[in-house]
Amino acid sequence: MYDVREWRHVFKLDPNKEISDEALDRLCESGTDAIIIGGTDGITLDNVLNLMARVRRYTVPCILEVSTIDSVSPGFDLYFIPTVLNSRDTKWITGLHHEAVKEYGELMDWDEFLIQGYCVLNKDCKVAELTNAQTELSEEDIAAYALMAEKMFHLPIFYLEYSGAYGEPSIVKAAKSQLSKTILFYGGGIETVEQAEEMANYADVIVVGNIIYTDISAALRTVEIKKSYR
Repeated sequence: MYDVREWRHVFKLDPNKEISDEALDRLCESGTDAIIIGGTDGITLDNVLNLMARVRRYTVPCILEVSTIDSVSPGFDLYFIPTVLNSRDTKWITGLHHEAVKEYGELMDWDEFLIQGYCVLNKDCKVAELTNAQTELSEEDIAAYALMAEKMFHLPIFYLEYSGAYGEPSIVKAAKSQLSKTILFYGGGIETVEQAEEMANYADVIVVGNIIYTDISAALRTVEIKKSYR
């Protein structure tokens, strides 16, 4: 079992996007703590399995962030299950989860599953539209969601998701101030080492995604933040 509490940096790959073998090799050998496979649209069992098989050639932990029941497959080290705490639609909070557990609950190895309490904050991103997320939130609202994640629901992970936009460090700091056991993930808009360092001042784990597909060298430089935490 991998201990996510020891992580500082992860790369997130979208199965619906192309990545060369050379770029994937550089990512998997970069020293990042894990590779998360997950996305919002165009996710199929075939493209998930294809990407998993390519990542599995390396020793880096390979995690599936489950977005559709049909794309779930054995073979990953861990499975992250998002619940969108600020969704207006209960489907994305407990609905899909109930369907999955009803059908597969007896087959699941629960030690391999971690629930992520998502707070989606970029109103223009695909995941906000898909999940009908309430993104017009104050700093106090977001801190309250963090506190709910830890104290009410005892979730292992609280995930601030800006998905394509760079967020406010003060919001990440406010969320972190409410957490002592729940791990804080931050994802969104990280393109430079400086941005990675800024968010890593407050978040336990930073997630680097989109920049992989536009500037692989810049993405790889973000791994440098781990040097400060050895």
